[in-house]
Amino acid sequence: MKTILNFIKKEFLQFRRDPKMFGVILIAPIMQLVLLGLAVNFDLKTVHTAVMDFDKSRESRDYIEAFKSSGYYSIDYYPGNYDELTKLVDGGKVIFGLVIDKDFAKDINTGRAAKVQAIFDGSDGNTAAIAAGYTAGVTQLYAGRVAAQMRDVKGRKIVPVNTLNSETRVWYNPELKTRNYMIPGIVGLLLMIVTLILTSLAIVKEKEIGTLEQLIVTPIKPYQMIIGKLVPFAMLGFVSVIIVLTAMKVVFAIPVKGSVPFLFASTFIYILSTLGLGLFVSTVSKTQQQAMMLAIFVVMMPMVFLSGFTFPIENMPRIIQYITYLIPLRYFMVIIRGIILKGIGFADLWKELAVLLVMGVSILTFAILRFHKKLD
Repeated sequence: MKTILNFIKKEFLQFRRDPKMFGVILIAPIMQLVLLGLAVNFDLKTVHTAVMDFDKSRESRDYIEAFKSSGYYSIDYYPGNYDELTKLVDGGKVIFGLVIDKDFAKDINTGRAAKVQAIFDGSDGNTAAIAAGYTAGVTQLYAGRVAAQMRDVKGRKIVPVNTLNSETRVWYNPELKTRNYMIPGIVGLLLMIVTLILTSLAIVKEKEIGTLEQLIVTPIKPYQMIIGKLVPFAMLGFVSVIIVLTAMKVVFAIPVKGSVPFLFASTFIYILSTLGLGLFVSTVSKTQQQAMMLAIFVVMMPMVFLSGFTFPIENMPRIIQYITYLIPLRYFMVIIRGIILKGIGFADLWKELAVLLVMGVSILTFAILRFHKKLD
């Protein structure tokens, strides 16, 4: 035990001699949290709009005013023809083009369906879908007002029977902010950086400078060397998690609604897999450049893309969805978001935790056996 503790002490002394390592561990988590939290935002607050009003009636102006008063639309242009509207959409000046038919008021006053055309820039499908949803909502509210006014004008008073009233409530993220969903996932990304990439680089660095061979010929046993190498990075991973959780609450006012001890226990189980992957990368790499390329492009990027961090797994092709079951980060994303946003615990997350434990132990065991063989 004393040998392992001395080896861990040696690793921390080596960290202290490398200022860049401290920058990666202490400064990078906060920078990544703030930058991603502010930049990664799929919310649509302003829909830049061009309006072609061929009717120019009181009714068409009321309809346009309904868009302005919604708080989402900015009427920036009033093109006179379709060519001008096309140039605005093609040039990215507007997301939405509204065309009001010349018989808009006449159709409303005679009880016919009024015609309008909604044109969206679909190059960004997510933005177009959100804008289309806003437009449908504004149009529906306006149509309801027009129908009520027509009943009043005609003196009809309709008392609905067995009316169904629905009240929408959004749990866990009432304001529907993208960052509230994305920021907890950054914990998993930072753990990958610290425990996967830095572990592989640190071990390969010892190969390059020749100190690993010197350690092999010492009386240190292979398991002592492996534990002494992995424990410091696990500890640094927990330090990064604490920094991120603190900054998450201070900067973005996102508290941990669930159990913090359970969060750290889940983090430890997740770290088993990332440490194992980092150790495995070190066994197949001869230089730090190779280790960096393998860790980022072969391990880290597929885990990020297939974990549900950015893209919903449900929207992926079926065969890709099956592949995601092999990604440890997929299960940790469910766990970390469940704890932070929903406040749920072991009773709801035990399946994901069990799979993550099996994967972590398996990956780490395989990597240790391979590394042990290299040492022999």
